[in-house]
Formats: sequence, C-alpha cells, structure tokens
Amino acid sequence: MTDPAPAEAPRPPLPPFTPETAAQKARGAEDAWNTRDPAKVALAYTPDSRWRNRAEFFSGRDAIEAFLARKWARELDYRLIKEVWAFAGDRIAVRFAYEWHDDNGNWFRSYGNENWAFAEDGRMRERHASINDLPITEADRLFRWPLGPRTADHPGLTELGL
Repeated sequence: MTDPAPAEAPRPPLPPFTPETAAQKARGAEDAWNTRDPAKVALAYTPDSRWRNRAEFFSGRDAIEAFLARKWARELDYRLIKEVWAFAGDRIAVRFAYEWHDDNGNWFRSYGNENWAFAEDGRMRERHASINDLPITEADRLFRWPLGPRTADHPGLTELGL
C-alpha cells in the first residue's frame, strides 16, 4: 500500500476575502498567468478544479495545464491585467483584458469576466470565464511592459480607461 500524497501547503490569501485579500488574490493570479508557465499556474487550482473557458468545459490540473499550453502556444506575447469586480466569502469576480498576437502578427485585445470559487486552502476550485476578442493594430496596444508580470508602475484597467 502506498502512502497518500502529502497535503499541499495553503495558497494564501485564504477565504473569506476582504477588499485587500481579494485584490491580492487577483494580482497573484495575474502575475502567475503572465509567466505563461502552464505547470506553475495549474498548481493554484484544486486537483479537481472545474473550468469553463469560452466554449470549453474541463476539470483537473492535467487538463488545465494542457489547456494553458495550447493557449500560450497560440496567443503570443501575451500580457494580462485583472481587476476585482466583486467578492463575497469564498468567491471573487474579476474583469480582465489581455493583449496578444497570432503567428501571422495580427494583434488582439481580449476582454472578459471570470467568476472564481475557492477551497479553504486558497486554491481555486471553480473558474468560469467569458471572453471576447477585439482585433487591434500594433499601434493600439496599451500593455507594453516587458514579458512577465506587469510592472508596478504600469496602469491597471481602470487607469487605462478599459
């Protein structure tokens, strides 16, 4: 008989959320997604986390990691900003925008909303995302920090008028 897997360390901040901890959770998610590292990002979700992303429905970390690998292979030079829209208890709603280009050099700004539900350990157990893509020109880009997490001096969605 094998030993059960060791318990995973909590991922603070933990629910129930306050305005400050909801903002920390959203910024932590933004920073992680901006690494474009599917394996790292997948660890923020429960092993059985359920997702709806656009028209795709799936669950589990392996499926999350595979989805993110496909996403970032297609959405090149991806840069994301998230902002808390609402929160209560173990739930957070965010609005977001991200910019990317395809392999033909066509730029897009994708806008959307996500509804999140968290487990007691601070991992996300549900993620529901609705997203729309807007073609933009390279000159219309607003997200111009170096690849990776958004720099502290770069404005957020509200400051950018988005």
